[in-house]
Amino acid sequence: MNKEIKTVEDALNHPKIFRVSIFGSARTKEGDAEYKVAYELANELGKRHIGVVTGGGPGQMEAGNKGHVDACSTSNSIGLTVRLPFEDEGNDFLDMEQHFQKFGNRLDHFMALSSAVVVTAGGVGTCLELFYTLQLTQVKHICPIPIILLDPMWEEILDWLKDSAAKRGFVSEKELDNVLVAKDVNEALDIIEQTKKAFDDGGGDVCVNSQVYKITTKIGENKRPGFPKLP
Repeated sequence: MNKEIKTVEDALNHPKIFRVSIFGSARTKEGDAEYKVAYELANELGKRHIGVVTGGGPGQMEAGNKGHVDACSTSNSIGLTVRLPFEDEGNDFLDMEQHFQKFGNRLDHFMALSSAVVVTAGGVGTCLELFYTLQLTQVKHICPIPIILLDPMWEEILDWLKDSAAKRGFVSEKELDNVLVAKDVNEALDIIEQTKKAFDDGGGDVCVNSQVYKITTKIGENKRPGFPKLP
């Protein structure tokens, strides 16, 4: 089925393909520890023929796409690029690319394509992607996909959510059940493999974001679907 996918639009039209979005900084360089983490994760996903989606730019986005391509996978390496003053074009490791003028539509495409997200080290942009995903799972606009935190810096954010926001009633701990800490790439892969097994076992009944969160659908048009529990 992956051979039929030539564009991001094709990918949206094939909802039963499991993909992982990798979020992370554009500012790291090849050789940095953070770059190596994103590369290793994507390379292992590629070996398992699991597609990856990144922002298509430099830094850990490049690492994710490069790692996946180097695995010679039958799955796809997708880049969702955005207009920025310091990023003129996508990296050199994309099987397909879609360019956006605004972050909002780009984030919607990430959500529609993702069966899981991994948040590597990053700054404000990565924070935006993390909290956008968390909010949409919180309000059930998308499935409760795992949000995997793959850097110690995010554990401080999770502690704040649990210790401050939750204790003051601004979020419930149950709404954070799909936020999972991975100490290393192997732990992240374990979570992804369990999730993919549930995805595959679910067949046509599995909650698929590209069916639930239709980027062309007006707000309120869809009835709320049922959501499976995470493994």
